[in-house]
Amino acid sequence: MKSVIPVQLSNRLSNGYLIIYSFVWDTKSSSPADRENAVKDLPLNPSADRLATDLVELSALSDRDQPGWSREVFGEPYREARTWVARRMQDAGLEVSSDGAGNIVGILAGNSPGAPPLVTGSHTDTVAGGGRFDGVVGVLGAIELARCLRESGTKWTRDLVVVDFLGEESNDWGLSCLGSRAVAGELSAADLSRVDRAGVLLGDRYQQFDLSVDSVLSADWLRERRPHAYVELHIEQGPLLERRRAQIGVVTAIAGIQRLVATFTGRPDHAGTRPMDDRRDAMVAAARAVLAVQQLGCGAPTHGVTTVTNLDAGTASPNVVPASVQMKMEMRSIDRSWFSAAQQQLVGDIAEQAAREDVDVDFIWTNDNEILDTTLAVQNAISGAAENAGRSWVAVPSGATHDAVHIAGICPTGMIFVPSKDGRSHCPEEWSDVEDIAAGVEVLGRTLAQLDRAEKVT
Repeated sequence: MKSVIPVQLSNRLSNGYLIIYSFVWDTKSSSPADRENAVKDLPLNPSADRLATDLVELSALSDRDQPGWSREVFGEPYREARTWVARRMQDAGLEVSSDGAGNIVGILAGNSPGAPPLVTGSHTDTVAGGGRFDGVVGVLGAIELARCLRESGTKWTRDLVVVDFLGEESNDWGLSCLGSRAVAGELSAADLSRVDRAGVLLGDRYQQFDLSVDSVLSADWLRERRPHAYVELHIEQGPLLERRRAQIGVVTAIAGIQRLVATFTGRPDHAGTRPMDDRRDAMVAAARAVLAVQQLGCGAPTHGVTTVTNLDAGTASPNVVPASVQMKMEMRSIDRSWFSAAQQQLVGDIAEQAAREDVDVDFIWTNDNEILDTTLAVQNAISGAAENAGRSWVAVPSGATHDAVHIAGICPTGMIFVPSKDGRSHCPEEWSDVEDIAAGVEVLGRTLAQLDRAEKVT
């Protein structure tokens, strides 16, 4: 008996009418090339108008007391936005729920519900003073993909799981990607014991957001289900695609992130009476450290960067020589050999400069995430999907971290970038053209369709 899979194709004409064609794949008699051509010919026409409407509506749910489109994790605008996202998922035909870690999950059922699912999504929280596209494009794009599949009557073998991960951005507890860490089984009780600047425990903040500590720590459902693959659509947040005039970025690696807190301890003195050559000025030592950080980054290989993000003297007195200064910095790279050597070099350079000022310095390093190489088979699926869609593409690394870093621990993972105007991100000027976003959704759909047919992704 022949095994057949029903497939429906649709073309939406300019006058708005929808014409539907139907045929079947004979999975035993058809060749791989035949099935490849069938997927290539599947019409997938994301609506730029719908995406634009969704972007406008979601961006309105932001904190008006802050600049830009601020929607920080656990805030009320974020709570409102997540209700909106759940409703949009339902409207697109997804079966929607919220897991114990606060992730919003929508499922479009496939023909084989027990098969390892395909997963896509991103996040809808922002940094303070952020933009309208970072993370949001991946969530709204996935919802638009679900709409397209329903409208064309296309049903894949595997479930399509769309996730709006909770709290991807850095926060006052110093821990990014809260939701994806949780579902990957990487969030610990020690993490929930972190405190913010006001002394509030992360676990308590979850409770205030109607999420119990126990449910957060046991929300590793995605790890248990072992997805077939995860593909995340995102804005590039950098200038490479625009400079190379490419419509699609195939992400090859996501940078590792090491963060440093350096505390400089000198001696307090009267700023008007202590001679300049007899001071132990912690601020001067910290200033020299800032320049050392910049110099290290300027000498880094391609895609290596270093940034001082904060200096805190702990006092506002204008007539006291600073006795204690805390410097926070981070370094990012996809080059493992440079990463390790650069940490040692930086510590040595900062200690040497501090000694010149007779200032002591202590170092605390933390690892936000390791360097991640995305799965080669997923990279190939994305590039092939881009070519099938007639979209230009280039291979690019990601200097920003993403939920994909943590999902990569449980299944094959890849990312699709669309261009960012002038490479701007994490600011109100962040912008991606809706036509580019629609192109990204098309490539996302074709990529997942190809992966759906693969018995295994390695």
